[in-house]
Amino acid sequence: MEMCEQLGKEINWEECPPDWEDFPQIVIDSVNIFHCMGDRIYPEIGYIGKDYTNWQFLLDNYSIQEHQTDYVFDLVLWLDARKIEASQKKLKAEYDKIKRKHN
Repeated sequence: MEMCEQLGKEINWEECPPDWEDFPQIVIDSVNIFHCMGDRIYPEIGYIGKDYTNWQFLLDNYSIQEHQTDYVFDLVLWLDARKIEASQKKLKAEYDKIKRKHN
């Protein structure tokens, strides 16, 4: 919005990305739980996913109700899959760079 004001353009609300307050509290809690979980990373493999050891503690700490746990779990798995995919792409790019350098 500040950029539009600086450029003298009218704000197109359809193009504005959502802000945190636009999401339901359960989504915000799910993202926070995801970020509280530890990462499992190995040198030659990269990021392989979150550590779910403290899962129940985090659910209790964020007061996630029993009927909400499936939704929270699905969202955390979705975020984890995206992070794994990004890690694998980054690792492949680094290996390709090293391979090109040595050829």
